[in-house]
Amino acid sequence: MAQARAKVRAEARAPRGESVLAERFALFAECLLTGVWIAVASVGVVTYPAAFAAGARHLRRRAGHRAGGMREFAADFRSAVRGGWLVGLAGWAAVAVAWVDVQAVRAGLPGGPLVGAVGLLALIGLGVAGLRAAAVWTPGAAWRSLLADAGRRTVLDPAGSFLVVGGLVVVTCSAWFVAPLAVPVLGAVAAAAVAVEERHRRR
Repeated sequence: MAQARAKVRAEARAPRGESVLAERFALFAECLLTGVWIAVASVGVVTYPAAFAAGARHLRRRAGHRAGGMREFAADFRSAVRGGWLVGLAGWAAVAVAWVDVQAVRAGLPGGPLVGAVGLLALIGLGVAGLRAAAVWTPGAAWRSLLADAGRRTVLDPAGSFLVVGGLVVVTCSAWFVAPLAVPVLGAVAAAAVAVEERHRRR
């Protein structure tokens, strides 16, 4: 009798285990597809913050079992890009400043290594704050407020920020070894930022 009950329980658990596995694989595939959408939406050079914001919102819908696809992604992107392009422009300005710092290090200028290290750390911090802001973006939200709050979370939640940096490292390594891999992996970075923000919210 006990063996029969155990068999029934095992059979009852199997479909659920398969559905969980299928759900996780579907979410992973959705991340890769979202990475392609983000890459296409970032072609405008200064549109990458809006692209990540739309991608992150799509993944939040997917994780919450809410309907949404490319049409909703496009609508979110159009809404996010209204103020997001200024953020993208500021991001490229920060990259230019970091490049100048690197040139100072290579030229052997006094204090160059220190300036270069500070500039690089600041650039990484800005990148993490930008991703964390994009991860919680909603239509109508002000980018200035999102970035200010994300900057505080970046400092006060170093563990979460480190996880986002890990995602950026994965993209960089993917682009270094096989450039096309960096495109779908962008979705994984967006998913990592969403997970970090959800972790922070629950704490």
